[in-house]
Amino acid sequence: MADDFDIDVDDIERRMDGALASLRQEFLTLRTGRASASMLEPIMVDAYGAVTPINQVGTVNVPEPRMITVNVWDKGLTGKVEKAIRESGLGINPVVDGTIIRLPIPELNEERRRELSKVAGTYAENARIAVRNVRKDGMDQIKRAKSDGMSEDDQKFWEGAVQELTDKGIAKVDASLESKQEEIMQV
Repeated sequence: MADDFDIDVDDIERRMDGALASLRQEFLTLRTGRASASMLEPIMVDAYGAVTPINQVGTVNVPEPRMITVNVWDKGLTGKVEKAIRESGLGINPVVDGTIIRLPIPELNEERRRELSKVAGTYAENARIAVRNVRKDGMDQIKRAKSDGMSEDDQKFWEGAVQELTDKGIAKVDASLESKQEEIMQV
């Protein structure tokens, strides 16, 4: 019956969940007016002749809700870390105090909140596209199985299963986006 052909629904579901996990990771980098160590994850520092993630040249802490600190391990890299933060586009002004760099998180104004909300929407659309691409791969698997002799009933069954996973995946993306936009717009 439906098990005669190898349609890997678990792989399709895993890949769709991967798109959602990637979206959540991207959402962590968006500022919401609260300090989060994950805001600094995309920042790379030119250290020792190599481009290095900021968390590999110092300790990133969140001592209070509106402050991030970076305790740079090598005093010689403090200037490079400060420069990388300034040029990151986060809109945060670092304050250097020896080897500790303090990053006060300013309040977001209404215009910046709307901008971040649009960026979140872009991230969500990319995740939806990724889910639909996984759906397309699944449908291609089914078409190949159909040409290899899969019955039309089995084809309809598997297409329904893949479409159901796609609908669930897109619903999860939409729910994550709505939640993130609510968080961003919160004053």
